[in-house]
Amino acid sequence: MSLFERVFRWGGGAVFVAALAFCAYTFVFVWSRDAGFHGAAIATDALLFTAFAIHHSVFARDSVKRGIAQIVPDRLIRSTYVWIASLLLIGVCGLWQTIGGQVYDAGGWRAVLHAGIQVAGLTLIVSAVRKIDALELAGIREHAGDDPLQITGPYRLVRHPIYLGWLLATFGPAHLTLDRLMFAGISAVYLVIAMPIEERALRRSFGETYARYQERVRWRVVPYIY
Repeated sequence: MSLFERVFRWGGGAVFVAALAFCAYTFVFVWSRDAGFHGAAIATDALLFTAFAIHHSVFARDSVKRGIAQIVPDRLIRSTYVWIASLLLIGVCGLWQTIGGQVYDAGGWRAVLHAGIQVAGLTLIVSAVRKIDALELAGIREHAGDDPLQITGPYRLVRHPIYLGWLLATFGPAHLTLDRLMFAGISAVYLVIAMPIEERALRRSFGETYARYQERVRWRVVPYIY
């Protein structure tokens, strides 16, 4: 591996971590502030997140991957994807227009319950990431074509436990502002649309192995619902 490739991969991994940290900071601190309601910001924020989501969906298409492979070496495609996605996420959070207003602000035992929901979500995410290669997820390590399908741990509960953890963490705050609800709601809609696309790619990669896994674990993200 050349020095450029090493720097490119690790730089993308660093931006990936920074994007997640910035998103968490924005969700926890910025979107919890009291502000007057600005309904016009909803359309702007929806467009911002749509740009982020479109990148994910478009990049997942085999035809697009083949086109990118004409420019970027195969071994750097994942890292390129991580770079773009991370910068877009930073852009979404940094350019987000404050909507203001709140849905509810729970206290007492309800606040404890909400905290438990968020902790459960974060725990699920960590447990799921531990079952896969975190360095590959961040684009640092190249994908090994012979990697087995992950079906243990939280993957026995639902087929996309990271997404379930995300939903619990984003919908779970005791203080649910309209900004937090907007971000959680749009991301949930995107996940519902993206999961079938992702699963078609997994079926192409793992064939009957993934088909049997789908029969064994019926629910994509929410047990007994979806």
